[in-house]
Amino acid sequence: MATNLSIDPDLLDLAFTVSGEKTKKAAVTRALQEFIARRRQKRLLELFGSLDWDESYDYKAERERQLKITRRRPRA
Repeated sequence: MATNLSIDPDLLDLAFTVSGEKTKKAAVTRALQEFIARRRQKRLLELFGSLDWDESYDYKAERERQLKITRRRPRA
């Protein structure tokens, strides 16, 4: 989708420098991808302490149980 934007040239130059991208499109795309990823991470971090957690849950035992089930399935 073609879009015209007025971007601060100093910010764009800095984006080129830190990202290593060669084109404006690539630099802006990379910046947007990283912005979205950080916001998603921030939302996940905000969940810490707000979820109930079972201290006795053994994830390693569950992983082993799942592997055994997967190995027992006959291949088609």
